[in-house]
Amino acid sequence: MLIKIYPENPNEKAIEQAVDVLRKGGIIIYPTDTVYGLGCDITNQKAIERICKIRNIKPEKANFSFICYDLSHISDYIKPIDNATFRVLKKALPGPFTFIFNASHAVPKLLSSNKKTVGIRVPDNNIAREIVKALGNPILSTSIHDEDDIIEYSTDPELIHEKYEDMVDLVIDGGYGDNVPSTVIDCTSGEFEVIREGKGNLQEYL
Repeated sequence: MLIKIYPENPNEKAIEQAVDVLRKGGIIIYPTDTVYGLGCDITNQKAIERICKIRNIKPEKANFSFICYDLSHISDYIKPIDNATFRVLKKALPGPFTFIFNASHAVPKLLSSNKKTVGIRVPDNNIAREIVKALGNPILSTSIHDEDDIIEYSTDPELIHEKYEDMVDLVIDGGYGDNVPSTVIDCTSGEFEVIREGKGNLQEYL
């Protein structure tokens, strides 16, 4: 199923439709402020296993992100961070960054793996954030990769739908996606270490 949602003013009914799919253990493809993501409810084990199957990855090896509405719930999933780190997060998010932290005890239970770290994302995209807000907890997410080495990321929602319609329950057309992923920053040592340069420039917020 493909539905159109406009990022400037997401339609409440369409957001509810996406949330309904997630609550029933479904998988959605949705836009972020970078590339399109493949997402499910973090509390649904079967849905997480389905995403691993689609991406052909083992759950314990997967580098998933938790897509959050804002920073209010991240303390549920990460070990305590200092005020200086929190201040940078407040300035940089919502934005095109994935911050990797030491995971709290709640994360391995959610993912049924021995995950010691977790990636936190607050995308600057109203569709993604409104879905998370209405769902009431983060979405577990991974990027949609393209088999074509040159393209790497699919950007056209209609083509994404053609490719994935038999594998996922809902594709949200939120306009063309970007083909530059988020900047990944490892914060597990208390420092900010950029491990993948992407769309975001962290220097602006330090």
